[in-house]
Amino acid sequence: MTDDTGPHDLRHHGDVEVDAGMDDFAVNVRGDRPPEWLRHRLVEAVDRLASYPSAAEDLEVRQRVAQRHNRTPDEVLLLAGAAEGFAMLPRLRSRLAAVVHPSFTEPEFALRSADVPVHRVVLSAPYRLADADVPGEADLVVLGNPTNPTSVAHPRADVLALRRPGRIVVVDEAFADTMPGEPESVASITAPDVVVLRSLTKSFALAGLRCGYVLASPEILATLSHGRAHWPLGTLQLAAIAACCEPAAVAAVEADASVLASEREYMIGRLRGLGVDVLTPASASFLLVRVDGGAAVRERLRRRGIAVRRCDTFPGLTSDHLRLAVRGKDAVDRLVAALREVA
Repeated sequence: MTDDTGPHDLRHHGDVEVDAGMDDFAVNVRGDRPPEWLRHRLVEAVDRLASYPSAAEDLEVRQRVAQRHNRTPDEVLLLAGAAEGFAMLPRLRSRLAAVVHPSFTEPEFALRSADVPVHRVVLSAPYRLADADVPGEADLVVLGNPTNPTSVAHPRADVLALRRPGRIVVVDEAFADTMPGEPESVASITAPDVVVLRSLTKSFALAGLRCGYVLASPEILATLSHGRAHWPLGTLQLAAIAACCEPAAVAAVEADASVLASEREYMIGRLRGLGVDVLTPASASFLLVRVDGGAAVRERLRRRGIAVRRCDTFPGLTSDHLRLAVRGKDAVDRLVAALREVA
């Protein structure tokens, strides 16, 4: 474990790996369009676009989110995607932020861009949070759970063990709902020093609409939202967040998490059958794999119409690492056939 301060493209995201018509293993979005019931709700909301979103509407949506997580509405801040929440982190005025890696790089980018001192806590495989050497003086700790791109789910007890007097722990739970029952989530834990960010764009195929929220104490939320623009979310975003937090929607994602688990096991088996090194246990909607000459393999796959996510932009990983979104059997079979030719 080291504080790897080497150069990384912290703003590289999987969407730039994908062109139209490609088999997409690079972007962690389930499905290629929102479900029909959600599309219907969004179409209904179009007729309200002539009016500005109201405070009453914002409260109604926050109540829906709060019910979803057994919280109170004043512990919910609606976001234009979880990435907006990361952009707010510098407002916490951390003296030293510890970011646990390998993980989603947007939080570190936001902190460094605001000149917040950052210490990288870089884990080695198998990337266990229990092995994290977080500096005692860090007053802000940021981690993902399950973690992008490793697909490692940290035990809830290990997450909460990071708490210290005077420290805020920020947990990116963008993929928590990919685990049946969300067993390691801390979203429903009310604590003055724990901040949880959630995304709705992955499970509901809403990446183009930007929908999420942050759960924290009212005091922290007031700090995070200070100076925010008026009407920060539009009518369609509010309608989507409300719809995606209804019991039926939560149940649909829970059911898909079971489908995902089955697809993931099939994909692991096929990849290992080729001799590909797959990191397990894996808990989210993607897999971290390692192949010799990974950069060249990625380019050869691309020429065959298959997009995968490079991982050398994540501190702690190399160009031999690739992230593969979990897909259905037919797509996985095409990936395996291509890998057999190029790896």
